[in-house]
Order: sequence, then structure tokens, then C-alpha cells
Amino acid sequence: MLPRLATGRKGGGVFKKILSGLSGANLEIFKVRTSVLEPGLYCSELTYYQFGMYIMFPIGWMYYFGTNLESRFSVPDFWPAPESTHKIPHEREELLAELERLKNQRLQRRARRLELEAQAKEDK
Repeated sequence: MLPRLATGRKGGGVFKKILSGLSGANLEIFKVRTSVLEPGLYCSELTYYQFGMYIMFPIGWMYYFGTNLESRFSVPDFWPAPESTHKIPHEREELLAELERLKNQRLQRRARRLELEAQAKEDK
């Protein structure tokens, strides 16, 4: 039975149109039916089976593809060894040495660029 609206009358055509216009998940599969589908198998039993499959299939899929990923989907030697990568300095002396190295590198690139620009001016 539909609830009464604020006007005091039963929810008629307008309320039904609003409810029928709402879109969402199809909940028809969860309704329990009592008609006979096959001898000995009621639709309610089929609905329980359907519901179990709808719940268990995604869980089984996630379990199969979500466990033991390291051995199943890994590529050997994809990441470089820690010895071959750069080391991040943590101590003050290491930081100062790294800053000095970067400064020298930047000055060498600048000197090379200025040399190339001077050669380009001479060639013109």
C-alpha cells in the first residue's frame, strides 16, 4: 500500500510515476516467487542460486587474480638492483659533497654552452 501524501489522499498516479521513473539496480532477481519452474525446483530456490552466483563469482575472481601475484605476474630483473641506483645522501657532509658535485656539473654545462654560442657567433 502506498503512503499517504501531505494532501491527505492516497498516493495515486503521480507517486507511481515518480517511483516508476527512478532508475537503478534491477532488484527483480531478489524477489521470491512461488511458481513451479520444474518439478521439484521452485523459482525461489533458483533465485537463491542466482544470488549466490552473483555474490560468489566476483569474490572468486578477485581471490584467484588477487592472491600470489608476485610469483604469477612478476617479470624477473624488471627493477634495477639497489647497488646500481643512486644513493640519497642523509648526512651533512654527504649533502654538501652532493651540492658541490651538482654545482660543478652545472658550471661545466654552462661553460660548454657558452663555448658553443661563441663558436656559432664566429661562424656567422
